Amino acid sequence: MKYALKTVGVIGSGFSGLAAAASLAKAGYHVTVLEKNPSIGGRARQFEAEGFTFDMGPSWYWMPEIFENFYNKFGHTTADFYDLKRLDPSYQVIFSKDDVLDIPADYAELKSLFESIESGSGDQLDKFMAEAQYKYEVGINEYVWKPGLSVTEYFDWRVIKSAFKLQMFSSIAKQIDGYFKNEKIRQILKFPVLFLGATPENTPALYSLMNYADIKLGTWYPMGGMYEIIKAFEKICTEQGVIFVTNAEVTSINVEGTKVSSVKTLDKVYSFDYVVASADYHHVERNLLSPPSQLYSDEYWTKRVMAPSSLLFYLGLNTKLSGFDHHNLFFHTDFDKHADEIYTNPAWPTDPLFYVSVPSITDNDVAPQGFENVFILMPLATGLDDNEELRQPYFDLICNKIKDIKGVDLRDHLVYKRSYCINDFKDDYHAFGGNAYGLANTLMQTAILKPKIHHPSIKNLYFTGQLTSPGPGVPPSIISGQVVADLIIKANTSLK
Repeated sequence: MKYALKTVGVIGSGFSGLAAAASLAKAGYHVTVLEKNPSIGGRARQFEAEGFTFDMGPSWYWMPEIFENFYNKFGHTTADFYDLKRLDPSYQVIFSKDDVLDIPADYAELKSLFESIESGSGDQLDKFMAEAQYKYEVGINEYVWKPGLSVTEYFDWRVIKSAFKLQMFSSIAKQIDGYFKNEKIRQILKFPVLFLGATPENTPALYSLMNYADIKLGTWYPMGGMYEIIKAFEKICTEQGVIFVTNAEVTSINVEGTKVSSVKTLDKVYSFDYVVASADYHHVERNLLSPPSQLYSDEYWTKRVMAPSSLLFYLGLNTKLSGFDHHNLFFHTDFDKHADEIYTNPAWPTDPLFYVSVPSITDNDVAPQGFENVFILMPLATGLDDNEELRQPYFDLICNKIKDIKGVDLRDHLVYKRSYCINDFKDDYHAFGGNAYGLANTLMQTAILKPKIHHPSIKNLYFTGQLTSPGPGVPPSIISGQVVADLIIKANTSLK
């Protein structure tokens, strides 16, 4: 059923905002997306420089069925928009110069690799993956689609019956350590949950579903870069009649009684029947709403466990690299110290782990011929001081470490370099504390314990994205936008 007279304003054009906009427009709503920046895409924007094309944020394509299912709702398939290539090896893990593991895409090969490291670990992996598959199927089909507005959402026998099997109240670190003794295998299996923004010790064992996504569903790459996904979402939105307004920073959300009466940008005032805030949740409710309408105190936000920020480097090199895969994880030092400096005692790290993506290994179009496109990410605590003088020593530290391990000094081949860090996340996205990923998925910040997806006293104001349900990451953000759209459609239906 369509509701052509209803208007919706979506603040922000990241994945969650675009998913909400397309879904609502398909249902007959007149949707306008207000985007602060010159181009849409949020953290998944893209830029070009010196012949290189750089994805600014997300670089991992997991859970391909989430994308496919979204496209299918609009009569499309993934192949309508881009060529999706499965990476093999999925990624490389570097422990030292002489200890490098390529993680194969083939499950049987991975079992053999694990068995060569720890006898019996192949059979243990089968058991671990059986649990992970169950969690994935229940989690993706049940938990992540719940808006988290009330505990009654979970008064469902299927959910209650599965609660203990999902291991919501145990840590994934404990689960993995119970199956495997070798520290390398443990680190490899704990890696995917780092996308959720907390240490494995503080992440519910439910999220071994990420291991299933990694190992069984695979690591993929959309040829042309991750921005091809944004282009796909934009095309779908446009087909549904969504209007985009860029360079339209929202400065206030005005409330009268129990409804948003208007949304003001720097140069225009809009009136909408519904408002979906896909921008940073903290910024929206603490800076765009007036105090009587604010949901959470400064103290509340200060006590939130945030996923890390990141120090990013976008590099163009005038040479091809050897010994690298598309994705490369440098686990050359103990993560405990780095984790402590992210979560417990926030500080610029002493000896950081980092990640290097080289998409030009897979995609010739993102760098000039014979050149290399390199993206470096170092996890970092939120809320730290940030400036170029602090960033540069870490670039040198990372380059020195890569030189020691891989035998190449990236600085000798630089033709382009750009850094991006806490202050940039704040400036471009109003990101709380300069966070890169949102709110950490700890036990006390899961489901109904997240910031609410629907304002309890403002009937036509909704929130979506990585600081609310279901959580951080690209697939969860796509789901979040659809969940909000469904809530609005249901609310409007109830008024008929």
